[in-house]
Amino acid sequence: MAGIEEFLKERQEQGLLRKLKPASLRLGGKIYFENKEYVDLSSNDYLGLSAHPELKKAAIAATGKFGVASCASRLLSGDSELFQELEDTVAKFKGKEAGLVFNSGYQANVGIISSLFTGGDCIFSDRLNHASIIDGILLSQAKIFRFQHNDPGHLELLLKKERAKFKNALIITESIFSMDGDRAPLKELVGLKEKYNCQIMVDEAHATGVFGENGSGLVEEEGLSARIDLIMGTFSKALAGFGAYLATSRSIVDYLVNTCRSFIYSTALPPAVIAGNLASLKLIQDEPYRRKKLLSMAKMLRDKLQEKGFCVKGASQIIPLILGDNLRAVEFAKKVQEQGYWALPVRPPTVPAGQARLRLSLSYDHNQETLNKLIDVLSTIRI
Repeated sequence: MAGIEEFLKERQEQGLLRKLKPASLRLGGKIYFENKEYVDLSSNDYLGLSAHPELKKAAIAATGKFGVASCASRLLSGDSELFQELEDTVAKFKGKEAGLVFNSGYQANVGIISSLFTGGDCIFSDRLNHASIIDGILLSQAKIFRFQHNDPGHLELLLKKERAKFKNALIITESIFSMDGDRAPLKELVGLKEKYNCQIMVDEAHATGVFGENGSGLVEEEGLSARIDLIMGTFSKALAGFGAYLATSRSIVDYLVNTCRSFIYSTALPPAVIAGNLASLKLIQDEPYRRKKLLSMAKMLRDKLQEKGFCVKGASQIIPLILGDNLRAVEFAKKVQEQGYWALPVRPPTVPAGQARLRLSLSYDHNQETLNKLIDVLSTIRI
């Protein structure tokens, strides 16, 4: 196809060309490439549950009983009691009437948004929202207004100017942003939602399991479950499973079962995955010490890096080290990897131009000694 070679050459010259690098093993906060061990700072296994014996046990038992695949979409013969149990558990966990399971976070966001909103509606989206949210908005054909990141003041200016022109309106944000690691001002956004007669959707992908008294997320921590219409999240990060969920009203779930194309036209997830997700929801409530240790380590690392003069962002287990230039970020990452730490550069278009970074993603499996050595390594690199 015309333009492919030019695209690849340009990306290579700009330091933006990505390539796949298969690992031989990832386990216990470590990752292995070609028999070399690295401390894994690139994973979303925040609570270190991916190798937990209870999750393995649940997946094995489900495979023994139900087999390895669901073999059909849920509206045909792919549904099972396991799905119903997981959705009921999610609804209770998130403080909502009903839950619906999707095959991935991407499929959830694309399907939910494009099913519930259409031309004649408008959507106010945080400028740093995930690509799946943007794609869902584009597919819906609703009018999009992007407000400055975590800026309720700018959002209100847009609402005052534009809200009355449209039938339905949605405000949408992540609760913990995947690349900046910072928290959305949820209380202010909910206040604007109520003031301007909107709905609000919150993506809790990076907050579920980590925040809240029960590990439900930032929505729970701030006591906003009843005031937020659509709470979405994934099982594939702190919960160490796969798939995604929506927690909302019963009527919206019933509507999506009948209209949401990404739900209707997908083979259901394997039974082992669903059973593992159920087990992880129980574990994060039974083992709260995991998230407490994780957030304590993250604060320590962030504080010490700031003391060393690094530009860091966030208020979560995700710590971006801002380096600015794309090539500098790539070279910095190589130096870190040479010292046994697998941390990757994140560059545009994933982040804004001029904000290339090293994304440090912490896990319960890391310890104080490991992070102290990391600080020493980072402090000695000169690019």
